[in-house]
Amino acid sequence: MATSRFRLSFSRILVGFYLLCIFLEPKDFATEAKFEVLNHDSADPLNNGSSISTAGNVDGGRYELCGTDLSFLGPPYGNISASNMVCSPVWNNFVLRYYQREDKVMTIILSAIYTTGWVGIGFSRNGMMLGSSAMVGWFNRKGHARIKQYYLQGAHISQVIHDKGELPLTNIPPLVALHGPMIYLAFQAKFEHRLGRQPIILAFGTRYPTHLHLTKHDDKTAVWFDFSQASVSNIDITQKKNHGILGIMGWGLFLPTGAIVARYLKHKDPLWYYLHAGIQFLGFILGLAAVVLGVQVYKTMNADVPAHRGIGIFALVLSILQVCSSSLILIL
Repeated sequence: MATSRFRLSFSRILVGFYLLCIFLEPKDFATEAKFEVLNHDSADPLNNGSSISTAGNVDGGRYELCGTDLSFLGPPYGNISASNMVCSPVWNNFVLRYYQREDKVMTIILSAIYTTGWVGIGFSRNGMMLGSSAMVGWFNRKGHARIKQYYLQGAHISQVIHDKGELPLTNIPPLVALHGPMIYLAFQAKFEHRLGRQPIILAFGTRYPTHLHLTKHDDKTAVWFDFSQASVSNIDITQKKNHGILGIMGWGLFLPTGAIVARYLKHKDPLWYYLHAGIQFLGFILGLAAVVLGVQVYKTMNADVPAHRGIGIFALVLSILQVCSSSLILIL
């Protein structure tokens, strides 16, 4: 009887730890990341995101998108030789141009079709918005150009901080310009090393920022961009989803079910014990698989969430001890 109560209490502890892991895990997924922004009540001519239209054939439209003469930007952005400037369509009508010098100074020019609102590009460590730094440009209602660096400290509007960020901008002032239907954001940054495969975030909103506070985006994406090869690939979060599903099934469903069987089916002796042991063991296997997959996510996405990772490993150790204790009880 005492042994059964011990196993039941132990299972409850594991479930509590798992719920704490879920609570501490950041909700900032690359494909679902969003700003919680200040409401804007003015009657802007919104077009449901129509300010950015989808490029149906990226390769076929490459010359049209990348063949624009940038001399209207003026020096130093407009006088870089076209042979040195790498140009690549990245998403919808977003086009990324860049020139990476030997001294690790990179000139970046982002362009997109523009009507109202703002356009931005962010640099992330892991494809998530939290902790990333972004350059955002727009023209206000009076036609005045604005370009600012933002630090995405959190999801709330008060945590999206203008004139802050980790992009190592040079002394060359960033520039935003309109040319035909396109908006151009140009800036220079000196990185510690030459950029290779880098997660970048692209977003736009059709409402104007209010007092430099960004309004809610109409659409966004996060991609891997290889600056050494000018190639684009989507950020795959399948492993992260599977990690969450396995954890929920193992520690959120099977382990509590096993505890319930031990609590309410004692009159079905010895059936209750075999059901309890089998369900708990299956929950342990799923939880172990979740941890193994979590390690892979950590390695591939650099998902540095110390609290979530630490509690998950601690819960796994406790579950291993529970399995070992149950095995010893059966042996003895």
